[in-house]
Amino acid sequence: MLRSFSIGFRFIVCVLCAGCNPFAPALEDGNPFGDLLGDPTTIEGFFANFRNAYELRDLSLYEPLLDSAFIFVWHDFDAQVDREWGFAQDLETTRRLFHNSSGIRLQWNQIITSDELVPLLQSRIVRSFNLTVTLEQGDVFRTDGNVNFHLVRIDSLSSWRLKRWRDESEL
Repeated sequence: MLRSFSIGFRFIVCVLCAGCNPFAPALEDGNPFGDLLGDPTTIEGFFANFRNAYELRDLSLYEPLLDSAFIFVWHDFDAQVDREWGFAQDLETTRRLFHNSSGIRLQWNQIITSDELVPLLQSRIVRSFNLTVTLEQGDVFRTDGNVNFHLVRIDSLSSWRLKRWRDESEL
């Protein structure tokens, strides 16, 4: 009787576990990248995607965040003038940053100013940040300041794109 119970128990376990693989758990419902990628149709989603592009050092995540007419502006304290570059130069500069760093940590802080320039289509956001870049050689650079972003989109269902970035850090 004990032997037949043991055989029956083994049979039941085999039948119940036939479709069960503990090394391949069931897929969950929803977007598996939901916590990683923000909703690009929201301002917060744009900032989440920007942070993730930097922290993952992934140009394929960064490039779609830029408008084709993108301009980056910074103040050259040595020459006491504002300088700028466009889309292609920003992608190349960012590619080199991502390539030469072993880690990037970007923390967005409070939004200082938020203005809708054209309701639902253009917005200006000034937001503080903390940035830490660790280079391949081990050097660590830390900075903080404000970004002044001019975001645009073609309609209220489209993703936000960065048209103008004015760096308001004091390096």
